[in-house]
Parts: sequence; structure tokens; C-alpha cells
Amino acid sequence: MYPDYKTFLTLTGSGNLIPVYREILADMETPVSAYLKLFTSPSFLFESVEGGEKWGRYTFLGISARKIIRARGNNIEVIQDGETIKESVYDDPLDALKEELSIYKPVEVKGLPGFYGGLVGYIGYEMVRFFERVPDRDKPSLGLSDMYFMMPDIVLIFDNLKQSLKIVCPVHVEGSPVGAYSEAEKKIDATIERLKSVPCVSESSVSPASKREFVSSFGPEEVFKEAVRKAKEYVWAGDVVQVVVSQRFERECAVDPFNIYRALRVINPSPYMYFMDTGEARIVGSSPEILVRLEGRHINLRPIAGTRKRGLGGDEDRALEKELREDPKEIAEHIMLVDLGRNDVGRVAETGSVKVTELMS
Repeated sequence: MYPDYKTFLTLTGSGNLIPVYREILADMETPVSAYLKLFTSPSFLFESVEGGEKWGRYTFLGISARKIIRARGNNIEVIQDGETIKESVYDDPLDALKEELSIYKPVEVKGLPGFYGGLVGYIGYEMVRFFERVPDRDKPSLGLSDMYFMMPDIVLIFDNLKQSLKIVCPVHVEGSPVGAYSEAEKKIDATIERLKSVPCVSESSVSPASKREFVSSFGPEEVFKEAVRKAKEYVWAGDVVQVVVSQRFERECAVDPFNIYRALRVINPSPYMYFMDTGEARIVGSSPEILVRLEGRHINLRPIAGTRKRGLGGDEDRALEKELREDPKEIAEHIMLVDLGRNDVGRVAETGSVKVTELMS
């Protein structure tokens, strides 16, 4: 067990959130099989394929949420160990996150990557009303939390380079250090025992003969096209720079959501793949885009604009790249996204510190 109890006791003098972990060989275990063995709700699985060709070094799997923070509008609920411990109203729901995070003072432990636990979740589109002055007309129809974050009790970190697995229990020391350390040992050992079980695989599948069709939130196609025509008029009039006319497609589906994720990771391997079960919904995704990352005091934002299919070989790929780089529409969109990104980062960064280090690359 790392760190040992003596070191753990010393680390309590530096903070109150200390990761305790055990490392095991994982050459016969995969993130998918581990998730199927350990599944709890809420939980998450984060994977990465770099360049669409090779697995990123680390995969993260979080289970057994000890704390949940969720918001509907400015109403905040904090759930700990299955019980609601706080219900409050905030002018800005992000202040609730700041309050919860202020409770913890994490300690770095050697042998772990930068992420070993913490709050994992999402901030929904409806939250924009707390950041920008926009009209509040349409109410969300899915009945989901506008903001949702979980804090897992156990995090599994697959090291794809070393073929090893670290089972991490971030220990929040509130009372007796010896009791907290002992409890972490029990949780880690119990997780290792569960990994020895046979994964529970759902046999659900999509029938090729299924006649179910996707239904648009816009209704008939012509209604959507009319919205696009109106948006173009606003752009030509100079009222807006860009309008994203989006629609949600829905259909009934009997497939296990995790099987959809399993198929997606094969069909579309990407740098940022995720499966998240919040208890309210299952979220499946695969993205090439980092969007934004904060490391220490540095913000990194990498917008992506413009795509082309891959060619059959090097010559065709180079021709498609040249076409993409010289397309006036793609260039304009890219520059616009860079400007928007600079403006967004500039709102929170030190004056004069925002720099474009790469462009059209």
C-alpha cells in the first residue's frame, strides 16, 4: 500500500486529502472489463486514443461517489453517502463548487499522474444564464440537472505503458488518521476482490430491421430550414457573427448505453472518450477537442475548425490538407474561433498574458 501508514501520517501535516493506492499487474484486464465488474451509479470511464492510432498512457475509471453536487437553476443540492446534507440557493451555482472544493487540501503523492480523483461531471448549456446576459425563454425539457458533479470514492488508473493498474482511494482525513487509513485499505482490497469476478455483459443489440426513426426537437425538416434562413439574415445584417442552429434527435432504444460506448470507441477512437452515469442519465461521447485545460496557473485552449475526410494515401491526404488550409470559409471560421477563445480567456487571465502560440496548425 502506498504510502505506508507512517508516511501517510506525516502527509496529514500538509493537507487533508491524501491518495492511498495499491498497484497491481493489469495485462489481463481492460478498462471495459473492469467497468463491467465494478459498475456503480454514479460512475465514469475516461479513455484516450492519441492521433486515432495509439492509446493514451492513462485511463481513468471512477466508482462509488462519496459526494454529489447538482444544480437546477440556482438551487443547489449536496448529497454525501446517499443522504442530502445541504440544500441552498446561490446567485452563482459555481460558488457552491468553490465552497465544496475549499473543504479539501489535496496532497501530492509520488507515483500518481496529475489526476487521481476530485469532482467529475458537467456544466449544461442552461448554465450560460449565470455567465452571460441572455434571454430565459425556453425551459429545458429533459428534466436533468443543469450542473452535476460527483466525487468518486475509488479511482482506477490504468497505465497503458506499464500494463499496470493503480486502485486509488482519496482519503479525506477528518478524524482519526489510523481509522481513515484502515478504511481506505478495506475499500481498495474489496475493489481488487471484485476485479477477480466475471464481468456482467449485456447482450442487448440494435436490430438491423429496426424501423424506429430519430425525431428532431424542431419537428418537420422545413421548420429547421426556416430557422437556418433566419439565422443567415441576422448574419448578413451584422446582428451576429455566428449562429449555431442546433437540434436534438431522439429515438427509443433498448440497447445498454455502455454497449453504445463500446461500439463508439471502436468506430471512432478519439483523444477524449467518455462514459458517465449520473443516475439521471448516461452520457456517451468521443471528441478530438480538448476545449480548455487549466494546469497550475496556465489556461490552454485549442479550438478546432474545419474538417476533411482522410485520403487513401499520403498524396491525397496532402491535397486535402492544402484544400482545407486554403478554404476562405474554413480560414474565417478558424480565425473567429481563435478570437472568441482569446476573449474568453482574457476575461479571467492576467492582462497582457494571453498569447496565440499556434495558428492553423
